[in-house]
Amino acid sequence: MAVDRVPVLKRCRSLGLDPIYLGIDKKSNRESKRANKKMSEYGTQLREKQKAKFIYGVLEKPFRNYYEKAARMKGQTGENLMIMLETRLDNVLFRMGIGRTRKESRQIVDHRHVLVNGKCVNIPSYLVKAGDVIEIKEKFKSAQRYKDILEVTGGRMVPAWLEVDQEALKGTVKELPTRDEIDVPVNEMLIVELYSK
Repeated sequence: MAVDRVPVLKRCRSLGLDPIYLGIDKKSNRESKRANKKMSEYGTQLREKQKAKFIYGVLEKPFRNYYEKAARMKGQTGENLMIMLETRLDNVLFRMGIGRTRKESRQIVDHRHVLVNGKCVNIPSYLVKAGDVIEIKEKFKSAQRYKDILEVTGGRMVPAWLEVDQEALKGTVKELPTRDEIDVPVNEMLIVELYSK
């Protein structure tokens, strides 16, 4: 399986991204070497795509599949793409505050700790739907790991499209998010332009 081993803060610096969007509270003090160089149109489009892939932890092939699926759906391709990325199971757990970062949420799903509508799901890219109930399995709820996570994520804002009971480690998807509710600093129109070349 392909794994991205680039140091997170280094990657954030090269993409001009604040690590807070990844759930990381560290700051990088160094400046990017390319900070004041002019970028071509293709370069800015590519950077937006890399930003989206990096934030959601998606590799190129699945990302392209999301784009093609979004293009076939009704409505704007860019918005559909962002909504699909936002409704991935690992991202929803991160938004609910059950994982400190998306990588940690992905690991929780991989380790079969998560139930969706009462069924065990171990696929991080599983797309949740409106009305889905997501919770941690009963036998893992008392684990020290989740107490530690909730200490860190307790004050985090939960998006309006989710309803979360952090004590019970359980949440419901009230509705699919709109683009305005997704606070990711990505200009999806540039991604669409890049792929439609």
